[in-house]
Amino acid sequence: MKDLSTSHPAVLYTPGAAGSRVIVICDHASNAVPPEIGGGDLGLPPEDMARHIAYDVGALGVARVLAARLGATLIAARWSRLVIDPNRAADDPTLVRRIYDGSIIPANRHARAEEVARRKAAYYAPYHQAIEDEIAAVTATGQVPVIVSVHSFTPQFKDRPPRPWHIGILWDEVDGRIAQPLMHRLRAEGDLSVGENEPYAGVFGGDTLDTHALSRGLPNTLVEIRNDLIEDAAGQKAWADRLALHLSDILCHPETARLFTDEIEAHK
Repeated sequence: MKDLSTSHPAVLYTPGAAGSRVIVICDHASNAVPPEIGGGDLGLPPEDMARHIAYDVGALGVARVLAARLGATLIAARWSRLVIDPNRAADDPTLVRRIYDGSIIPANRHARAEEVARRKAAYYAPYHQAIEDEIAAVTATGQVPVIVSVHSFTPQFKDRPPRPWHIGILWDEVDGRIAQPLMHRLRAEGDLSVGENEPYAGVFGGDTLDTHALSRGLPNTLVEIRNDLIEDAAGQKAWADRLALHLSDILCHPETARLFTDEIEAHK
């Protein structure tokens, strides 16, 4: 498959192994700001741009190693969620945030509809188109695409209780082909606090997974890893290796394979 990084400049793209059906996505991969917005500066201090309000700390490192282990394609958003949040519906009022977790975003305070529309066209739409293109490419081979979304969460929002989970698995409580066995396997390790639809709900209308997977019945899962566990390369690799081991077994399990086959037949 072609490298989409030139035709989709808002995307970080790494092709998977030939014949792979797995697509790893990372919505909040980066805290980078495009140079055409404030010279690459949203007006926030460095300590704010380094925390969860700007990106999912450690998520891209996990996603890269996980994709490599699975032979999967990796598609990640190139720019900070504060530029525009790719994990929101196109009409969501939080698409371009003016304030987040107590911090005002100066470059967004006066962003009018025209600027939001420009950001959608330049940064939001290409990311989603890249995912659509990859799904179409896998489908064209006669396989059912599998989408794995990688996120991280902060151990504690301001003025809120600490979050106890090491990892959360998010799903819609309808299609558990991957989410349920993954939760079971993680809990069986014995030393993990595994949240089901924690710290967020598994269904958020119009988000990336809803748009590209849930809406068309594609097998999927979303993992949320507590970001203090993946702040460095060692933690990112450890979690990616753990997830790759479980996901490889799940995707190769005869029952899972049968469900994928059933999905192909249902869409013929």
